[in-house]
Amino acid sequence: MTNLRQGGFLISKIHQLSGRIFSRKLKDYNINDINPAQGRILFALWQKDNIPIQELAKSTALGKSTLTRMLDKLEETGHLVRIFPSNDRRKVLIQLTEKNKKMKTTYEQVSVEMTKLFYEGFQDSEIDEFEKYLERIFNNLKKYEAE
Repeated sequence: MTNLRQGGFLISKIHQLSGRIFSRKLKDYNINDINPAQGRILFALWQKDNIPIQELAKSTALGKSTLTRMLDKLEETGHLVRIFPSNDRRKVLIQLTEKNKKMKTTYEQVSVEMTKLFYEGFQDSEIDEFEKYLERIFNNLKKYEAE
């Protein structure tokens, strides 16, 4: 019998556990109306705001239907708006609101705390190597999905 590897299983477990911890930390900072998955969308928009849905889907690795549902919720809670440029009504741009921009610093503080928690006891060289491996795994999965 072959030796079963547990990398994917461990990544899944880490994802679930870190999501629960991240949600708890957000609540500690009185951020109650977003969840970690929505945070991924906001993080991408903080890097580059006012972008088409297709670009946001690519940067977050979310499917368009999943992204659309999450955008609906973020729009309902006042974190973003959809902009329809007058020159192309088929194109929809996603833009952060002032309400959301004000919470960016707090959200980033929670992200820093999570990063410290993730890498507690790791040397910088170990972190660099680990993240290179994760990037390779991600690229393998992207390549497979594109086939």
